[in-house]
Amino acid sequence: MGKVETNKKQKNTTLLQTSFELFTEKGFTKTTISDIVNRAGLAKGTFYLYFKDKYDLRDKLVTYKTSQLFGNAHTALIEQNIQGFENQMFFVIDHIIDRLEKEPKLLQFISKNLSWGIFKNAFEKTVPENSRQFYDYYQDMLTQNHIFCENQELMLFTILELVGSTCYSCILYQQPVSMEEYLPYLHQTIRQIFITFTKPITD
Repeated sequence: MGKVETNKKQKNTTLLQTSFELFTEKGFTKTTISDIVNRAGLAKGTFYLYFKDKYDLRDKLVTYKTSQLFGNAHTALIEQNIQGFENQMFFVIDHIIDRLEKEPKLLQFISKNLSWGIFKNAFEKTVPENSRQFYDYYQDMLTQNHIFCENQELMLFTILELVGSTCYSCILYQQPVSMEEYLPYLHQTIRQIFITFTKPITD
């Protein structure tokens, strides 16, 4: 990557990181583009080289943060060399939950703004660069473990909606119980989702 491209990427990252700080401090509505560029130390015109408006920035920020979250979980999974689709999925889910417990502001931001469309868009490009696209990897896990799933997208959507909603309540509000107490029940429920959507491929 040349110096110009590196500089452009750095400015884009700075705008994303700065906007995340401001959105979680002041809220999306109260944060202005001027607030973002002033804290980032960039000219206002620079903002429009990367984003159409504040709403475009918000969507791309959710994509960026979501990709990081799943990318880091995927990297950790590869390092552990875990076998079996169920074990692999639980590892990814638990890794993400652990991260969200440590960063409640990230959980709150993603929970408020993440939609299925944005989630899928998050994996059209690989972020971070050293990880594979999680959505493709999820499909590969099913194939490699000889599991048939007619509605792969719907199964993943169901799992993510369940994990997202329970994390929001259990981590942010400790309701109805803490995440630690709820986790075994979450695993049991996800196992039932696997049973509902999948079946082994037999020769």
